[in-house]
Amino acid sequence: MGSDEVRDGVSLTNLGKPLFDGAGATKKDLVDYLDGVRERILPVLRGRPLSVVRVREGQEPFMQKNVPKYAPEWLRTVTVWAESSRREVSYALCDDRRSLLWFANQRAVEYHVGLAMAERPDRVTYMVLDLDPPEGEAFGVVVRAAHLIRQALEESGLAGAVKTSGAKGVHVFVPVAASAIEDVAAATRAVAARAERIDPALATTAFIREDRGGKVFLDSTRAGGATVVAAYSPRIRPGAPVSFPVGWDDLGSVTPGDFTIHTALEALGDGDPWAEHMPEPQELPVDLVEEGHTIPVARVQAMHEGKRRARARRG
Repeated sequence: MGSDEVRDGVSLTNLGKPLFDGAGATKKDLVDYLDGVRERILPVLRGRPLSVVRVREGQEPFMQKNVPKYAPEWLRTVTVWAESSRREVSYALCDDRRSLLWFANQRAVEYHVGLAMAERPDRVTYMVLDLDPPEGEAFGVVVRAAHLIRQALEESGLAGAVKTSGAKGVHVFVPVAASAIEDVAAATRAVAARAERIDPALATTAFIREDRGGKVFLDSTRAGGATVVAAYSPRIRPGAPVSFPVGWDDLGSVTPGDFTIHTALEALGDGDPWAEHMPEPQELPVDLVEEGHTIPVARVQAMHEGKRRARARRG
């Protein structure tokens, strides 16, 4: 086994090198996994501005949004105005096997996509809820909280698909018919609030960590310009887990660590559960959007609250 090879015209180098500390995997394992899962991950990435998290040997992982100068000419890119940094960012579009292999060779381990398609940046196609366990809690509490989200969605006439984040939590994706960013963001806040009302002892929408009281945080802030790790993407975590789609009824019998770049392909067989579980795009219910618009945006609320508490401490 040489440490270099060529696939689809892409030179792959240093394949025998360890991927990152604690990965228990080599660069070749990453390349083989991504190439093996390409028919399933490419539809998730295609046409969406891509940010990747890369990890060079002996360095800390870093997120790359702007396409580097040395990227091949054939790599498709899209220029997006980034409101947060007040500048234009040239994002890659990972639309085909060659692009995916090029990123794998760059040691891009994590693949984070925008919620809007490149050609319609003002319209998001998914509502996303991100659920994380409180410090030290097992995955089981997140599963229970995910079922609260599912119930809140059902009661609102909506359906979603769920995947492990590849870290400690889960992501619930609800495909929406192209809607204004503000309305999707509002609907996301309202779904979280409705789920919290079903079982306030289990789940909370409190954005400020010390206000969560050991409950599962229902994060509704993945809206608009936010990115979320793609289904089937590996993560830079011990054992190199991947973000893996799970049926709602199977969620209670898995843990995030069950799916790694070594085991995920076998677990998938010929299936593409993300595509299979994903409902058709849905219209957002008017009452959900209206309720959401009455709920303050978490970050803004947290900023004001932080200032208020600082004043109270000084006072």
